[in-house]
Amino acid sequence: MRLAVRHALVFALIGALWNLQRSEGIRFVIDRDECFSHDVKYEGDTVHVSFVVIKADSPWHYGDEGVDLVVKGPSGEQIQDFRDKTSEKFDFVAHKSGVHKFCFTNKSPYHETVDFDVHVGHFSYFEQHAKDEHFTPLLEQIGKLEEALYNIQFEQHWLEAQTDRQAIVNDAMSRRAVHKAIFESAALIGASALQIYLLQRLFERKLGTSRV
Repeated sequence: MRLAVRHALVFALIGALWNLQRSEGIRFVIDRDECFSHDVKYEGDTVHVSFVVIKADSPWHYGDEGVDLVVKGPSGEQIQDFRDKTSEKFDFVAHKSGVHKFCFTNKSPYHETVDFDVHVGHFSYFEQHAKDEHFTPLLEQIGKLEEALYNIQFEQHWLEAQTDRQAIVNDAMSRRAVHKAIFESAALIGASALQIYLLQRLFERKLGTSRV
């Protein structure tokens, strides 16, 4: 019995780690519309989703313009709808198995880079032993461990995307500050040169008048 429990523990941990390896996000550039599909194989699975607008592809522009995201189920029913969001993290329970669609819309005139992560939490090994009273408590603990490990990975990916966005914001603000300082310095130099020129002209006129 102890050997069987150990085997169950090993296989359950391998399954949990395998699920974690498959939960990888993508980063893409959106012009107007971009849709992605994800197959949810089991009804009742929890779908975890996050996205972050990293940057707008314009060196002279940076704002808080976000994107729209509409999530639809296998039958076309709307599940979630977000408008003008620069970042969002959420989850939902799939009431139907099948292909779910995630459609982004960019309403700004600039191309935007978006980091997108989706993961379906499901542990198929549970189903094989759910009726075994000796395995049920063990598998419940493994399920909690899997969920905790995934939450760490999911949160880490989210924070990395947020960090990238903030770094780009800071860099854009630094460039703007430098450009502003250069412009102000150039304007000050131009104004000083103009003042010197006008003073010279004034003195020349006064000098010419006094000579006459």
